[in-house]
Amino acid sequence: MTEIVGLGEVASLRDELARRLAGGQRFAGLYGADHDGGVRLTALVAADGDVAELDADLPADAAAYPALTPSVPAAFWYEREIHDLFGVAPDGHPRLDPLVLPLLQADPVRPRPGAEKNPQRLDPDEHALPRHVMGPGVFTIPHGPVRSGVFESVEYLVETPGEDIPHLNIRVFYKHRGIEKRFEHMAPADGVLLAERVEGIASVAHALAYCHALERLAGCVPPWPAQLVRVLYAELERIANHLDAALKLADAAGLAVAVARFGWHKERVLRLVGRLAGNRFGRGVVVPGGVSRLPALGPAAALAELNGLQRNIDVDAALLMGTSSFLDRLRTTGPLPADRARAHGALGPVGKASGHACDARDDRPYDAYPTLGAAPRRRYDDGDALARLRVRWDEVRESFHLLRQVVDQLDDIHDPTVRAPVEVAGGRAVGWAEAPQGEVLYAVQVTDGRVARCKPRSASFHNLVLFHEVFVGDILTDFPFSEASFGLSIAGVAL
Repeated sequence: MTEIVGLGEVASLRDELARRLAGGQRFAGLYGADHDGGVRLTALVAADGDVAELDADLPADAAAYPALTPSVPAAFWYEREIHDLFGVAPDGHPRLDPLVLPLLQADPVRPRPGAEKNPQRLDPDEHALPRHVMGPGVFTIPHGPVRSGVFESVEYLVETPGEDIPHLNIRVFYKHRGIEKRFEHMAPADGVLLAERVEGIASVAHALAYCHALERLAGCVPPWPAQLVRVLYAELERIANHLDAALKLADAAGLAVAVARFGWHKERVLRLVGRLAGNRFGRGVVVPGGVSRLPALGPAAALAELNGLQRNIDVDAALLMGTSSFLDRLRTTGPLPADRARAHGALGPVGKASGHACDARDDRPYDAYPTLGAAPRRRYDDGDALARLRVRWDEVRESFHLLRQVVDQLDDIHDPTVRAPVEVAGGRAVGWAEAPQGEVLYAVQVTDGRVARCKPRSASFHNLVLFHEVFVGDILTDFPFSEASFGLSIAGVAL
């Protein structure tokens, strides 16, 4: 069961966080919930085998609290989000600009996740945000929220003297959908339908993290066939996402043939998922207690498809990684220093490319992963766009390695049971899964058989704040390479 520690005041929370982080645990998030008319702040701390929740309560009349960001810099965006949603200000925060909601007019009614009511409307303030870079010839380029091609709604405010990028401000609120409020009052079993849609490109990972939280509350272990099926869809999702990142990098370099080839490989993966699950994103498969059904495609046919896919992907990946003009655009572009990645707890390929090899499949293994033999992983420390792509190719190869083991074991399944009963009346728990972007966490509270609070924390939210920092020495034409190499989803940031 999730470790839940009530610490009373924010000062005690700060001290406990410092103690745990000094002991090698990792800051994994911070969120708020309405609690007796006030706000409960909850820090998520990851350790081997568990994710703890550390609580501190603010009274109903509190308008501010001592900011955690000065002592825990990774809380920078989390405290901005709490300010947007609850209106309580973290005193001492270095830059409290709007993040998941636009700048609002005076005395707005806030959404307050966990509260009984929703605000009828939110009125944005049209005043522009202040500039951060001043000097002769400096101007701001508003890149987005609508861009050419298929991109999510996000606005990058690039402050530049012409070519260099001394400062970048990210405005993600165009994508905000009120997901956290939508979870409230749902039956726990129904919540998985919403979890699958929080971050569409990682539907399986979000469904897994949400269901893992419910299963921890219920003390439920899914049947072995279900554990294998979950890994099957999670790894296919990983391959599709990494192929998407590769084709976007190739597109930024103007390599039309590579774009077409990797687009086709991604399409083949999605079509395989469709044949297995009945839809291209694996939705409707992961349910509390297991899975809804076994794959519609037999193991032999699935294995043949996987073998053909890997052969073709390996050939085209080798050609791409042998193209000097392409590698030159990625090498030293968007560097994230290793010490910064460790201090922030960078997740997924972003962290692994900078020497921070955090992976929930290893650190807190779930479903069938503990019994599957993972391929050896190489270490990368360069932290640039090239290293992030190399991590993705390594993960694609590892996914195929895992998928073959899963298919072989599914061929030997004789008991068709794929779901165990899950009855949750109340309690709190955290569930996790390793999405293609990195660790996904779901902090779920159930009261009287209904979801009272559900906080999804995606790797995209945790990592995107680092995007501000990777333009040292880069110029405007490097921007699409850095963005594509991060491979994040704005939907997973502005819930």
